[in-house]
Amino acid sequence: MAEPLPGHHHEDWHTPKGRAIREIIFGMNDGLVTTIGFLAGVTSSISEIRYIILAGMAEIVAGAVSMGIGAYLATKSQREFFHSEIEREKWEIEKMPEKEAQEIREIYGDMGFTRPEQEMIVNRVTSDKELLLRFMKREELGLIDEHLDDPIQVALTMGASFFVGCLPPILPYFFLGDPHSAIAMAILFSVVFLFLAGAAKTKLTKVRPLRSGLETTVLGIAASSVGYGLGWVAEKFI
Repeated sequence: MAEPLPGHHHEDWHTPKGRAIREIIFGMNDGLVTTIGFLAGVTSSISEIRYIILAGMAEIVAGAVSMGIGAYLATKSQREFFHSEIEREKWEIEKMPEKEAQEIREIYGDMGFTRPEQEMIVNRVTSDKELLLRFMKREELGLIDEHLDDPIQVALTMGASFFVGCLPPILPYFFLGDPHSAIAMAILFSVVFLFLAGAAKTKLTKVRPLRSGLETTVLGIAASSVGYGLGWVAEKFI
């Protein structure tokens, strides 16, 4: 048996854990960037560290809940749209079978199949309505049942990822009494966390860890700098 190609991910990316990487990276990055920006602004205008912690925790909880609800509604809406498209395909199979057959011919014609080959595929696929529905879902709509994400699972993943991403910036405030020392340590923790998160995702993406870690770090720092800059502007001019 041939050995797997270097960097070959087998089927990881097609599994739920592979597809969840999108929600995990997005949630953690958004939580970290939002929190570091928020803390930078609050630290520049509030001297009492306990009030900064209180405001930060309120922002984290509200953000995690908001992200979870948003992910739930978006995924649920997507599933509803997909199901409506599937129902339309079922109706077309029942009422317009020749149209479906012609669509199969066009799909395989675009792939370079000859007319006799197209007709052979059409005859085989249209002989079974369940097979025809599966075919049209995959080839026309680009849908696979296993890829229809569960809204609740996506919501929990997104909310939890956001919360985890918020932890590095807020932790120093629990242990350091000086707000300015805390924000400096928060930035350091955030940079390290961004790099580790970027490197960790390569277990699935198979990109070089150093490259992925640096990319995530640079983009995260750029986004965080915007929040920090807005906090500085708020302190000086508002």
